[in-house]
Amino acid sequence: MRRWKTALIALAVAVPSGALPAAAARSATAPIQNNETQPVYSRADAVTQTVFVEVAGTDSDADGRLDRVAVDIMRPKETESGLKVPVIMEASPYYAGGNDVPNHVVDLDGSDPAGMDYRRNKFNELRDEMFGLDEQQGVARADQPPFPGYYDNYFVPRGYAVALVENLGSGRATGCPTTGLANETAGPKAAIDWLNGRARGFDADGNEIRATWSTGNVGMIGVSYNGTLPNAVAATGVKGLKTIVPIAGISSWYDYYRSGGGVVAPGGFQGEDADVLARYVLTRENGQEACGRLMDAIERDQDRVTGDYTAFWAARDYLRDVNRVRASVFLVHGLNDWNVKTSQAVQWWDALAKRDVPRKIWLHQGAHFNPFSFADRNAEWLRQLHRWFDFNLYGLRNGIMDEPQADVESGPGQWGRYASWPLPGTRDVTLRLSAGKAGEDGGNGALGAEGRRGHAIESFTDQNTRTAEQLAENVTATDPNRLAYLSPALTKDARISGTPSVSVRAAYAKGRSPYLTALLVDYGTDARAYGRVAYDATPVCYGQGVPGDTGCARLARHVTETAPYKIITRGWLDVRNRHSAARTEPLREGGFYDFDLKLQPNDYIVKAGHRIGVVLISTDRDFTLRLPAGTVVSVDPGASSVTLPLVGGRSAL
Repeated sequence: MRRWKTALIALAVAVPSGALPAAAARSATAPIQNNETQPVYSRADAVTQTVFVEVAGTDSDADGRLDRVAVDIMRPKETESGLKVPVIMEASPYYAGGNDVPNHVVDLDGSDPAGMDYRRNKFNELRDEMFGLDEQQGVARADQPPFPGYYDNYFVPRGYAVALVENLGSGRATGCPTTGLANETAGPKAAIDWLNGRARGFDADGNEIRATWSTGNVGMIGVSYNGTLPNAVAATGVKGLKTIVPIAGISSWYDYYRSGGGVVAPGGFQGEDADVLARYVLTRENGQEACGRLMDAIERDQDRVTGDYTAFWAARDYLRDVNRVRASVFLVHGLNDWNVKTSQAVQWWDALAKRDVPRKIWLHQGAHFNPFSFADRNAEWLRQLHRWFDFNLYGLRNGIMDEPQADVESGPGQWGRYASWPLPGTRDVTLRLSAGKAGEDGGNGALGAEGRRGHAIESFTDQNTRTAEQLAENVTATDPNRLAYLSPALTKDARISGTPSVSVRAAYAKGRSPYLTALLVDYGTDARAYGRVAYDATPVCYGQGVPGDTGCARLARHVTETAPYKIITRGWLDVRNRHSAARTEPLREGGFYDFDLKLQPNDYIVKAGHRIGVVLISTDRDFTLRLPAGTVVSVDPGASSVTLPLVGGRSAL
């Protein structure tokens, strides 16, 4: 029979390995065994309540009253008789679903004047990735209100409260959504203030309510928009937010809808922009009446013409305030996520590293996905997340900060644990581009440590109907709509870990497309992960259940595809923004300029026998605007190169 002990978790405790967070502003009692909270409280008997929290200083709908967010709370019933517990919080604009909103026209040659090819219900596409599937096939957890996800089943029995914040402009909240402005950040921040006695909360009848059961310690978690809000709130430095777990989260909204000075869509949502998303989540009562003018202002100010980084985007850039982050960060991102691209995670990770913020990272082979739902990693995810919250919110000395900092899935189901990321021993290696020769590699160019002697200019003509994949797939011959440069076959595996970059000297003439798109390609037949998953038929139970919420879920496995190539990563530049994303500078037609592109970060193994390729195109049909075809791009390969972050440096090749 287990022997239980009640441990008093105090504020100031010295930890031999790693700094213990200032965990408890007030002491809390909870059952602890082996330095872990234990599932001794009843999910079935848990107390639920809804609190409408006043957002101080915020009246985004200009109705003369402070905005309010709706906060659904579940906590152990023992909190009614003196138990104080920390809170796991997920804030979201998605709890009430979304509106049908048409995306912007992207075929600017007039081929799709209505833009209706791109009408998509974003929440329907993302709900499984965000919340997972329960044991009923085809039924999303998001369809089972009011506590979707696994936090209530797993963490409430372990002495945590769960708080779901319905953010401004959505559902039962007031105010207006703004796609990343400070008012949206203020919503969950106000909920944290309320949990610490610094804000006012009310029940549905208008009676003021206090969180007397809260220790004041909060951890935020979520996927996608729900993973973005933790970054935003942490960047305010709010007291009481001890840790965040941003999964597929955004760190700069500019980089979600733009890249290198150009309009670039999130993958799968061509034509979406900040105004579309704001209108999508505007599900509050009388939303159009209350917020319509603000929606119109977002559409006007986002600037889909130049794509420049302006004050509009600076106000939605959390990197600007990263120095205010007090919370520790457990960052998670999919290496095949082309919706919220990997740069969102890596630029946040790098900025946190410069400030020595306590942190961990998981990088997996999925796309826009919750790591909880991976069948082969679910138990390990729960183990690490549990210890992370115990350490940061209860102050338990459980050794989580002594474990490797990075968990990286290099191939389907192939996980490794590392001291840091990019992986130790990674060094930049520059490879030169060389013009193609007749009879060699189908006339395509070469990629190597040294460029070929001689000077040659190569050209391609932009088109807007073929995808990047179609342009890259066949390198047995040249193609008039792209240039390709291939390395020799690798003699051993080479691992890319970090952010590749491409430098191109080129000239633009004719046509209207200002884009330069660079693709980094792995040429060689293999079974690879592309982000697709399939859910197991048999559910796995992970926590306490109740009728309608069993504490079980169907978990997913990678679906691999065998193909002769894969685009590892890519990057985009509006060449008029060659000096700054904030400044458009016209080019002289036919004049040569130097262009530098950062590709999306990745961690990828190119296997022995495969070849590394760089493919240059202009319009990237699935991401960029599609302007009239015909732009002629002339490239000077001898003055162009690609830089790869390789584990082991040049010796890896």
